[in-house]
Amino acid sequence: MLLRTKLILYFLVVVLITGVVAAAVGVLLIGGRIVSQAQNKVTMDLNSAREVYNERKREVNSAVWHTSVRYFLQKAILVEDWETASDELEKIRITEVLDMLTLTDRNGVVVARARNPQLVGDSQAKDPMIARVLETGRIACGTQIVPPKELLKEGGDLAERTRIEIRYTPHAKPRAKKEETSGMMIKAAAPVFSKEGQLIGVLYGGHVLNRDFDVVDKVKSIVYRGEKYKGKDMGTATIFQGDLRISTNVLDRHNNRAIGTRVSQEVNDRVLGKGESWIGRAFVVNDWYITAYEPIRDIDRNVIGMLYVGLLEEKFVDMKKQTLWIFLGIALAGMTGALAVAYLLSSSILRPIRRLVDASHALAEGDLTHKVIVHGSDEVGQLCETFNMMADSLDERDRQLREYMHNRLSQSEKLASLGRLAAGIAHEINNPLTGVLTYSHLLLKDAPPDSPQKEDLEVIVRETTRCRQIVKELLDFARERKSERKPTDLNGVIRNTISLVENQVSLHKVEIRTELDPELPEIPIDANQIQQVFTNLALNATEAMPEGGAITIATSSAENERFVTAEVSDTGTGIPEENLSKIFDPFFTTKEKGTGTGLGLAVTYGIIERHHGTIEVRSEVGKGTTFIIRLPREAKR
Repeated sequence: MLLRTKLILYFLVVVLITGVVAAAVGVLLIGGRIVSQAQNKVTMDLNSAREVYNERKREVNSAVWHTSVRYFLQKAILVEDWETASDELEKIRITEVLDMLTLTDRNGVVVARARNPQLVGDSQAKDPMIARVLETGRIACGTQIVPPKELLKEGGDLAERTRIEIRYTPHAKPRAKKEETSGMMIKAAAPVFSKEGQLIGVLYGGHVLNRDFDVVDKVKSIVYRGEKYKGKDMGTATIFQGDLRISTNVLDRHNNRAIGTRVSQEVNDRVLGKGESWIGRAFVVNDWYITAYEPIRDIDRNVIGMLYVGLLEEKFVDMKKQTLWIFLGIALAGMTGALAVAYLLSSSILRPIRRLVDASHALAEGDLTHKVIVHGSDEVGQLCETFNMMADSLDERDRQLREYMHNRLSQSEKLASLGRLAAGIAHEINNPLTGVLTYSHLLLKDAPPDSPQKEDLEVIVRETTRCRQIVKELLDFARERKSERKPTDLNGVIRNTISLVENQVSLHKVEIRTELDPELPEIPIDANQIQQVFTNLALNATEAMPEGGAITIATSSAENERFVTAEVSDTGTGIPEENLSKIFDPFFTTKEKGTGTGLGLAVTYGIIERHHGTIEVRSEVGKGTTFIIRLPREAKR
């Protein structure tokens, strides 16, 4: 494929991606705003629905209250004229559109029923609402679940109206019950007082919500005004008894009111389970809606149902789709214009690019001094300048790499040669030194206390001992025994090292601190050799702090790295910059003559290298030194 064709295609791809991203972002932003506005609207709609519901409660409350203060009730109770009371209550019940209106005496025993005057004498004293009125002498109003046996007392037709078959609903919470027989009622109870102000009875009445659509249809009429979308009602309202729709204008697939269907499990858990409101997307019978639910509570604040309003989501989904097509259309138009621009740009770019290709071939063949002639100061010209800088950088890095490899090879050869030399020297002088030291001890033991030769013998013993220590360090340096590596806790090795040297370093007023990573994995190391490394570093650090100070040993390891890291830092005098490159050389030391061999760090370097790790040093004169050790997490062969 020609470069010009590639450039045009790439340009078009960029425009296409930009267009698609812009479309996606636009749809998300606009869609998010549309959904946000829909949620705000449905929240306000729920407020309106609540007001309609509360208005119905106020109507029931007002009807019961105004009836309770009428004179005929007081008279009927005083003269026990229950027939007249029942007749009058029935007239009021029909006028006020109540489903029941019943009178009890001061003990809560029913004395007159509007709907079923023949059934009296049952006690309502345990009814929560009646009990509250008897206790407080004040009116009570709220929503209540009425069991079927109480509904039957008011008439079989009322009990039949509340009997609802529970229908299968997708996304609903599993439920074994197949039929609901209790009813949900807006109920009020008011005290009846005598002229002397004594409580002589309780009047209660209510309006059953099951299969009564006045409230939900009033909400739909006021809030949504009959608006439709694709033949479907744009807005709906529902009253739930528990999770069961008992009054709704949500339609099922047969365009009947979806009485007996249930709410989704997600909403059930939030509203009924936790007693919280729900605002969001929810599946309602057959469609998705932007919905708002809130709990309906009885007078004891128990959640017994829900009030719902919802907006059909399909309209908002279609709006988002239209927005997407608009943005994609704009992107396609942009691609057409970009095609012409890309063709013109490709021609102006190709010539200097060909020069860059030729230069790249030269660079690949090893000619790092090849340069590209720069024409102009535009981006292509800057690219040519950058190519020339890259060639210079590669040349410099190639030089540094060769130098680095030379130094590494030189260091390895130096260590190997010095190791062999050290081993030979040590073996040659170890036996004579042992003899000298042995006979010196014997002579010193036999020398009289006041002998003038005793002081000379003590010097011989001390210096011979020091020579033997030097020979030992030479042998340690030259031996390079094979590491016996096995999975080991590096933190444990460090703690063992500290326990060995802490008494010695404390004599120099040096404190050892640790910052050990508790999640450090086990790594394959020779514990004895690594302990020698930390011992050498700790003792060197102590000698670098003649006035005392602190040593900090820290470990760390990231999951995605191949190494664990240990750092040994001190607050000592530091190492001059000119000595940093020499500190791992054998026999290099800055200590006073006669106090060090210069082999400690060389041995340390060799141990870390045999573990396939690295050791680096950072130091600042007057502030301290840090040694950074990296050891592989997995064994290398």
